Amino acid sequence: MNDNPESDLQTAIIPTLSVKNGLAAIDFYKQAFGAIELMTNTDPDGSVVAELSIGGARLVAADEAVDHGNFSPESLGGISIRLGLLVANPDAVVNRAVAAGATEIYPVSD
Repeated sequence: MNDNPESDLQTAIIPTLSVKNGLAAIDFYKQAFGAIELMTNTDPDGSVVAELSIGGARLVAADEAVDHGNFSPESLGGISIRLGLLVANPDAVVNRAVAAGATEIYPVSD
């Protein structure tokens, strides 16, 4: 018998995306990718940290916190991370994301 309650936990990597205007980012991920908002904390200053699920994969979107060294791509002048999303119908997902305001940089290939 294992007495360690954490031994039953599944190991997972949950990326955190630092963004400007976290509420708009959360709304975009919902519209573009069908994200489900699992949890959201809002600070008195209006900044948010939200845990989202897209097809069972989890990620966190959080307003940048410069004082903690968390910068958004806008503050960095570029991106600091790239994430891939594996889906059954890539064309439909790209079309939905573009309709929600995304910019297609590389076309979906067969």
